[in-house]
Amino acid sequence: MTSTQEIEKLDVTVLEPRMKHPTIFQWFDNLKGGEAFVIHNDHDPKPLYYQLLGERGNVFKWEYLEQGPEIWEVRISKLTPEEGETVGELVAKDYRKAQVFKKYGIDFCCGGKKSVKQVCAEKGISQDELEAELIALDEAEKAREVEYNKWDLGFLADYIVNTHHKYLQEAIPALYEYTTKIARVHGSRHPELLEVVKHYTNVANELEAHMPKEERVLFPYIKQLEEAKKSGVKLEPAGFGSIQNPINMMEMEHESAGGEMERIRELTNNYTLPADACATYTVAFKKLKEFEDDLFRHIHLENNILFPKAIEMEKEVLK
Repeated sequence: MTSTQEIEKLDVTVLEPRMKHPTIFQWFDNLKGGEAFVIHNDHDPKPLYYQLLGERGNVFKWEYLEQGPEIWEVRISKLTPEEGETVGELVAKDYRKAQVFKKYGIDFCCGGKKSVKQVCAEKGISQDELEAELIALDEAEKAREVEYNKWDLGFLADYIVNTHHKYLQEAIPALYEYTTKIARVHGSRHPELLEVVKHYTNVANELEAHMPKEERVLFPYIKQLEEAKKSGVKLEPAGFGSIQNPINMMEMEHESAGGEMERIRELTNNYTLPADACATYTVAFKKLKEFEDDLFRHIHLENNILFPKAIEMEKEVLK
């Protein structure tokens, strides 16, 4: 897959909403390093960028080929091992992988900035064999993942509130304190911290306004739809019209929040600590990374599972 003509194109517009996410991710997972495919859509698929980053990591390249207003096309390339994550990054993301590197005598600490390809070449190790063991760990982890897709929608909505909304309510004020403190103390030497505070404040304000809309309007309506389906009752349309209307708003806000976190990641060079980082600096960056990871999982559950299923369910129960 080296030329544009050879690259396969996935037309997302013809897929059912519930099939879009698994199909795109299946296509990506089937790529080898250096290969690519193109997604064709009728709106900007930028939320997918954040979901892919959250679930697969920084192992892909995202290139717009067309940017609207009617057609959007993006080339998604899987990076080769030398372009992708380093040994240190792989262990930071999943410490269980340290045992594989130890087995082969690979230094994932001081030598952690090297790619898998580099360390295999230096030590005369089979890259295919090593990567097979790393993939086996990933597969074992996937097998243990919670099958959110099988949950009742009301239960999933409650889970999102009790897990992710609760996390945000606790994390937002604590992170504001950490980020403002390091900006105040270290801002003269690291002026990017002032920008981090600005973008973090934006995302915090947006999420604090966002969550009540879901908890007071959207999620109760989804539960009402589910109850109607179970009871065999037909419902009148809601005051806001189709459920697609509030969902569109929620997804726009998700995209905005994801954009703010993307900017923070850029400003901090993927949360890389400077040499003069103090304990608070270290905790702040660790918490920002944790915040981003939780947010991407949160958005994934809503955009790719809860919302598409709710849209389909509404079609079944409205008069």
